[in-house]
Amino acid sequence: MNEGQVGRKHVGKAVLIAGPTASGKSALALELACRAGGVVINADSMQVYRDLRIITARPTLDEEAQVPHSLYGHVDAAVNFSAGAWVSDAAKVLDEVRAEGRLPIFVGGTGLYFKALTAGLSVVPPIPAEVREDVRARLERNGVEALHAELARHDPRAAERLNLRDRTRIARALEVVEATGRSLLDWHHEAQPSLLPKDSFRAVFLAPERDELYARIDARFDAMLRAGALNEVEQLAARGLDPLLPAMKAHGVPALIRNLRGELSLEEAATIGRADTRHYAKRQFTWFRHQLPEFEWVRPAGARGWLSAAADAAGKPC
Repeated sequence: MNEGQVGRKHVGKAVLIAGPTASGKSALALELACRAGGVVINADSMQVYRDLRIITARPTLDEEAQVPHSLYGHVDAAVNFSAGAWVSDAAKVLDEVRAEGRLPIFVGGTGLYFKALTAGLSVVPPIPAEVREDVRARLERNGVEALHAELARHDPRAAERLNLRDRTRIARALEVVEATGRSLLDWHHEAQPSLLPKDSFRAVFLAPERDELYARIDARFDAMLRAGALNEVEQLAARGLDPLLPAMKAHGVPALIRNLRGELSLEEAATIGRADTRHYAKRQFTWFRHQLPEFEWVRPAGARGWLSAAADAAGKPC
């Protein structure tokens, strides 16, 4: 069976590979794409940014050359890229991959992206730049408590649900109600249908032992530093972007910026970056366990057997 035949066999199907950061998702996706004539589609909210190849551990240029990859590094760091925007892009890519008769392989660690694929997502209309900038300016000028008080006047239901110190979500809720005249909660109730109906996909969550995972996270962060992550962050910081933008809050970025400003030693910044990443991995375990029970949990040692079943046929090796 040649690669094209394998691809046509999978028209209409999809594979979803999720897991905490540094769990080996990308390697598994690459091997599956090689064997089954697939396209690797990014489902990680930080790997969409072209400014952040190293610090987000995006696939290397060599890996991208082995099989088709999509939705990696296609967004500028100045863009406040949303889950709704990703769903729109993913829908186009999914149509293209299916038209080519190839296997779509979604891989990443952003739970909301996978939730949108399998259960749908509410899509808030684009927020005008002037509204967003005005809300951010008030946040910096008056502080988060004052902004929360504003939100409580305009949207008491949303304000009640938010932590008083959650700067990002408070600003988001306020800009939505000011721009649309409706609560963010109302938009969330109007979900779009899922891109992947039930029984149209197979989903796996790679679940390493915690100690093993944390060791891999620490080792990978150190490897990213050796590969030039500090220089990458320096170039990003030189752009003078809003610190509330998602790209500016990627794990390791804020601490490394503080190092560049002379506020932290490199080792102190690395310690913070490693700890932030470990905390995020812990949240990923919790989120997927409660929000996406349809994912099959697999230890990395058993991933190859799962991959063989998912491939369903021997494809052309890379």
